[in-house]
Amino acid sequence: MNLERWLGATAVLAGLLALVLYARLRALQRTVLREQARQLEQAREQERAQLDALVRQRTLQLTELTHHLQTAREDERSRLARNLHDDLGALLTSAKLDAARIRPRLAGAPPEALERLAHLVEMLNGAIALGRRIIEDLRPSTLTNLGLAATLEILAREFAERSGVEVHCALAHIPLPAASELVVYRLVQEAVTNISKYAGARHVWLDMAQRGEQVEVLVRDDGVGFDPAAKRGSAYGLVGMRYRVEAVHGTLEVLSAPGQGTVLRVRLPGLSVASYAA
Repeated sequence: MNLERWLGATAVLAGLLALVLYARLRALQRTVLREQARQLEQAREQERAQLDALVRQRTLQLTELTHHLQTAREDERSRLARNLHDDLGALLTSAKLDAARIRPRLAGAPPEALERLAHLVEMLNGAIALGRRIIEDLRPSTLTNLGLAATLEILAREFAERSGVEVHCALAHIPLPAASELVVYRLVQEAVTNISKYAGARHVWLDMAQRGEQVEVLVRDDGVGFDPAAKRGSAYGLVGMRYRVEAVHGTLEVLSAPGQGTVLRVRLPGLSVASYAA
């Protein structure tokens, strides 16, 4: 009986010991699993942080590259505009003066010769006007001489005359850095071009106003609109606009819906803020 009691007690103790060992093993396994999960989550967080940093770096590089390409493009436009103004303008003006000198010597010439001379003068005048339009498209002189507001008013008036669309302007004369003025001009220029091609609008509203320390430029139309979330083959123009605005520390917001027109809202730092940031 003592032996049976001893064997029974030993079996109970062995069972308890096995149970304790099993509980400890399970606890150890849970601890190991929690540590592995923590390390895995930490690795994922580090990977996400690295990816976020890489995305920010690539976005910054893309913005800087876009700014560099746009700057190089505008510099090339300025160089072409100067060459056209200086070289081509001088040649055409000289040709027109020569034609004016020839006219008195053809007083007794046949009418056909006088008609050809008049046609030549008319062609030279047309070539001079075309050269001026090309020069203004390459680099608007009014932007330097008259300022952004006056330049946008001229752009709006010419667009209205060409397209028949009624343009309503409310443009405050607000000083901006030269780079920002050029960005706003190019953006509005591209916006009205897109409106004439795709929007089918009857009215366009062009506003520029001071909003605190920022300058807000608004281009709105009552055209057919579109879904900004839908993938469109012609969306690269908006992407280019966005990067161009971001290159001068601004933001671009596009609001549109089918049948409800389109709004382009640009916010840029004012002259004092931009100078401080620079």
